[in-house]
Amino acid sequence: MFVARVTGSLVSTQKLPSMVGYKLLLVEPYRLESEHRQSLVTTGRTFVAVDLLGAGEGDLVLIAQGSSARLTPETRSMPIDSLIVGLVDHVHVADRCVFERTEDPRR
Repeated sequence: MFVARVTGSLVSTQKLPSMVGYKLLLVEPYRLESEHRQSLVTTGRTFVAVDLLGAGEGDLVLIAQGSSARLTPETRSMPIDSLIVGLVDHVHVADRCVFERTEDPRR
């Protein structure tokens, strides 16, 4: 699993029947900056992830990738590789909070 920020959405009008009705979001993985370990920074990559939780642009989310993304009852029959499995409220490293969700970024 890894953390990522939702940066946008993707619309696909032609897709497999098992994918109809599921929201697709663009997510950008984040990592702990290595020098001071005091903040999260982007990795510069982008993935498409299926969202079952109602995440939105700006949210920091928890991503399951690979076969783990297909282990939920909803995704068992879907050909997916990335799934949003959580909305992140806090990230703590050692004694320091490196991320805290202070308000809903969509409002």
